[in-house]
Amino acid sequence: MTDLAMGVDMSNTPPNSRTKDYFASPALSLSLAGIFREHGGTAAAAEAANMEVEEGDEGSGGRKDDTVEISSENSGPARSRSDDEFDGEGEPDDDGDGDKSKKKKRKKYHRHTAEQIREMEALFKESPHPDEKQRQQLSKQLGLAPRQVKFWFQNRRTQIKAIQERHENSLLKTEMERLRDDNKALREQINKSCCPNCGTATVTRDANMTSEEQQLRIENAKLKAEVEKLRATIKKYPPGGSSPSCSAGNDQENRSSLDFYTGIFGLEKSRIMEIVNQAMDELVKMATAGEPLWVRSVETGREILNYDVYLKEFGVNDNNPSGGPRRTIEASREIGGVFVDLPKLVQSFLDVNQWKEMFPGMISKAATVDVICNGEGDDKNGVVQLMFAEMQMLTPMVPTREVYFVRFCKQLNAEQWAIVDVSIEKVEENIDASLVKCRKRPSGCIIEDKSNGHCKVTWVEHLECQKSTIHTMYRTFVNSGLAFGARHWIATLQLQCERLVFFMATNVPMKDSTGVATLAGRKSILKLAQRMTWSFCRAIAASSYNTWSKASGKTGEDIRISSRKNLNEPGEPHGVILCAVSSVWLPVSPHALFDFLRDETRRSEWDIISNGGSVESIANLAKGQDRGNAVTIQRVKSKENMWVLQDCCTNAFESMIVYAPVDIAGMQSVMSGCDSSNLVVLPSGFSILPDGVESRPQVITSRQEEKSTEGGSLLTVAFQVLANSSPTAKLTMESLDSVNTLISCTLKNIKTTLQCEDS
Repeated sequence: MTDLAMGVDMSNTPPNSRTKDYFASPALSLSLAGIFREHGGTAAAAEAANMEVEEGDEGSGGRKDDTVEISSENSGPARSRSDDEFDGEGEPDDDGDGDKSKKKKRKKYHRHTAEQIREMEALFKESPHPDEKQRQQLSKQLGLAPRQVKFWFQNRRTQIKAIQERHENSLLKTEMERLRDDNKALREQINKSCCPNCGTATVTRDANMTSEEQQLRIENAKLKAEVEKLRATIKKYPPGGSSPSCSAGNDQENRSSLDFYTGIFGLEKSRIMEIVNQAMDELVKMATAGEPLWVRSVETGREILNYDVYLKEFGVNDNNPSGGPRRTIEASREIGGVFVDLPKLVQSFLDVNQWKEMFPGMISKAATVDVICNGEGDDKNGVVQLMFAEMQMLTPMVPTREVYFVRFCKQLNAEQWAIVDVSIEKVEENIDASLVKCRKRPSGCIIEDKSNGHCKVTWVEHLECQKSTIHTMYRTFVNSGLAFGARHWIATLQLQCERLVFFMATNVPMKDSTGVATLAGRKSILKLAQRMTWSFCRAIAASSYNTWSKASGKTGEDIRISSRKNLNEPGEPHGVILCAVSSVWLPVSPHALFDFLRDETRRSEWDIISNGGSVESIANLAKGQDRGNAVTIQRVKSKENMWVLQDCCTNAFESMIVYAPVDIAGMQSVMSGCDSSNLVVLPSGFSILPDGVESRPQVITSRQEEKSTEGGSLLTVAFQVLANSSPTAKLTMESLDSVNTLISCTLKNIKTTLQCEDS
């Protein structure tokens, strides 16, 4: 190592005048060249990449081999040789002051031919760490010594490691500058705040502030005043008694603000504990009972609740107040197996963020309002939480369901846990009377450990909802209980658990991970795809996140349009983002439609952005047992600079194809294992659901065994575009016409290809 240091200590030597750009080599990516040019080391770094040591220390090369893995997991304090250490290697000593011993120790270099570099670059892409046999074979093929091949690969890995570190440093510097600017803006904003008493704008407020922001500030001031009133009221009431299910020693820890709710919500904590224990007993009976409580449908094969037997069995008072709104009861039960450990699955129900991430297409918002009882032990057996959730479908055509409920998690025995959700009338009515439109009767799941990382889940979903107007296209699907029923919850849970297993796997077969050389690269791509799909689910639903307006397509489609402003979210483009969504019914089986839309060889048949050009797959990563559950990176040949990241998800209930164009240099960085959180993606895609008419004979299908069980498909098409890079800009008719054309042309192409233009 000393010899090498002496050979490269040329910090005072003038830069080499030879500035030939070696990045013209097709084997070296444009993104890496750009980074080198950005740091002013183009010629020296490229020259180092194309020269190899003829006489060197074998042991030194061996040590370097362990510290230059291209993986995000390999980062640490140890740093490989950077490109700066290669600058000036092998340069002649112009000043002539060096002694003879230094000249003897200086390494001799050999410049490889373009053909040799091309061959070694090709092998490097496939295997950055070739074994002895590969090096011997390549050395014979190129006429080089095995040591020369070995040192070339070591230097190449070191070079890329240095590039990666510089790129990450640049990203961190940019992020730090952005945070500094945000901090400065926040400080300025604090000095221009509104009056805390009345919410009226002060004279120093920015005159350019929109009316929407002013209204939000006024509402915020009013809410603060209400909070102070509630605090004053709470102080008037003594603490309530502790729950009998909680240990006396943890009384202070378990006490929550619900202890003081007497006189506000009209219920004491002891009464809430009584209700959730009754709900737990009902859930266990509903999950384990057979006929006559549950009767299996001959037509659909699903279990149907015998409501008369239910009323008699549980003594439920089902009297509807005279003049009250009409109600509908949805009840369903489903059993399925999932690939996940029992403790991890239970934890995902206790943590509201994990619960929301487990069901991204069904839950748009979720929050723990309060903790009534913390439970006992590390596993929190007996925990009781007051929660809020907004449930959605992946279309703006169906309104969301907002509900407050109390969740109770209890261990039944050594192998079983139960999670029950139940709405409590006085609690939810006092929080928001409008939420009585949807209430949870005792619902939830019983989880049984089946060892070897498997669990059996029995899910019961029992809802009471006011009758509401639903779009005719989705009326059958929603009224049948499929939209928010147990089958939907189980299918989504199975898909997410399977995705987690494939993400954590370290022994993935090569056929399930083509195009990506490292495990770190595979994980980075799967993380990026998951973030892209979550963003898509949030953008296209009827959630309160979005405000939709109605428009007509060029060929008569019912199109919904919304817009939002992204100011500082690093994962999306900054500016005004326009989203257009349209849902249609097609006389095609869901699986046939899914297989058609995800096939890259047929993409040009519907994707107008590809301009009819062919599409090839660069990488394909499996994330489930079904061949349709995969993440792919595609190259559109008609546009040389266009790569597309695509995430496909399918289960027994629904399917999604989500895709977004990505920056090539950024995507190559992610494929090598770098962090993907800052890569900008703006997803578009499709959501596919069965139409709810399960007994209808098939029209088009790709799977013979499903011809007699499936009906048509409910297809939702969504496009997101950056309307303007300035967040303060207004929408233009040109932007609206663009997304309108995208929707209309895409639907027309799909219908024409599948021969269902008249649908």
